[in-house]
Amino acid sequence: MKTRIKGVMRGVAAASLIALAGALLLRSAHAAPQPRDGSHDFDWEVGVWNTHLRVLRQSPDGTSAWVTYRGTSNVVPLWNCRANMVQLEVTAANGGHLEAINLRLYDPDSHQWSLNYANAAVGMMTGPPTIGEFHDGVGMFYDQEPIGGREVFVRGVWSNITANSARFVQSISEDGGKTWQTNWIADDTRVKGTKNACAKD
Repeated sequence: MKTRIKGVMRGVAAASLIALAGALLLRSAHAAPQPRDGSHDFDWEVGVWNTHLRVLRQSPDGTSAWVTYRGTSNVVPLWNCRANMVQLEVTAANGGHLEAINLRLYDPDSHQWSLNYANAAVGMMTGPPTIGEFHDGVGMFYDQEPIGGREVFVRGVWSNITANSARFVQSISEDGGKTWQTNWIADDTRVKGTKNACAKD
């Protein structure tokens, strides 16, 4: 009798273990996926680029017009390619000159990038950083800042990325993101013969 009871108990214990293992496997299958490490998502851009830039400028009378600039963007790697700094220098046909930097830092906790912009004419970081990340080869970055006396949303999008070309488009929204007005379009082409220090072999 005792032998039969022991056998039954062993069977119940084995069944319980099987059920527990099944539950753990099911829970693991439905667990939230681990965040992707995006610390090298800007590696493709390291190097020197020819930049064709169009900026929507507003006149004091309230009218706006596109101004075209041409020049270079030099993307310098930092911290073993886990950060970088863009050095932009472009000139317009009317003689207008623009020098700026963009310091990009990766937060390993949030798995997001912060893009910190500074204009040489001001000499300091201007506005809050734009925050975002890459998904399926497209980088989306957002912030909220005052423009023209009003708080607006700002969106920057990196797309059409290849080893030798890319596009960046910045837009603003004054209605909470319902509609967007593009005010900055940069088309970059890598300078031939320049190397990418962060490229994977």
